[in-house]
Amino acid sequence: MWQEFFRAALLIVASLFPIINPPAAGFLALGMIPDADDAERADLARAITINSIALLMVSLLLGAYVLAFFGISQPALRVAGGLIVAMAGWRLLQAPDDKSQHRHAPHDLQSLRLQAFYPLTLPLTVGSGAIAVAIALGTSSPKEGPLPAHVAGVAVGLLVLAISIYVCVRYAGRARRILGDVGTQVMMRLFAFIIFCIGIQMLWVGIEGMIRTLHLAP
Repeated sequence: MWQEFFRAALLIVASLFPIINPPAAGFLALGMIPDADDAERADLARAITINSIALLMVSLLLGAYVLAFFGISQPALRVAGGLIVAMAGWRLLQAPDDKSQHRHAPHDLQSLRLQAFYPLTLPLTVGSGAIAVAIALGTSSPKEGPLPAHVAGVAVGLLVLAISIYVCVRYAGRARRILGDVGTQVMMRLFAFIIFCIGIQMLWVGIEGMIRTLHLAP
């Protein structure tokens, strides 16, 4: 029982943490909404965390059925997600770093919540890569059906991811104060470049999958 519990928890964290990359999510949220105050950043972190875990749970439980219902292949999902992620990374790379744009002004609550879902949750935190991995993990449950230990392990793995996302987004402002303006700009540009590269990689993997499908077609 304990072996299945730890296996499921470690599999969830080890498979999804590098793709989600919570530190990058925190710095990207900081770059897109740099002038949010402490309360707004707490609300933003809470919303991104809830949205991310909800997307992962839906992908784990129903993702394969949703794709099959709409006739969407995983290569097509990767191509679409790769395009969106690459464009988001490119926009962040090209964004001006003029400090005059960072003066605080109260944010509209509805606008902040919308940005918390798109693009900060989907696709920058939980993109097509994380969704595809979650779908694959959801189809690899034990043959005899999900055991209580397996379900508990998945829940603990998702909890670890949720805490990581919340902490990284919530305290990105403190990281900015520690790193300073120059260090923060360097980190944000670096993560934006990584996001751009991830988008290109996802796009390429999707194209390869489509080409492979064409070769296998009769």
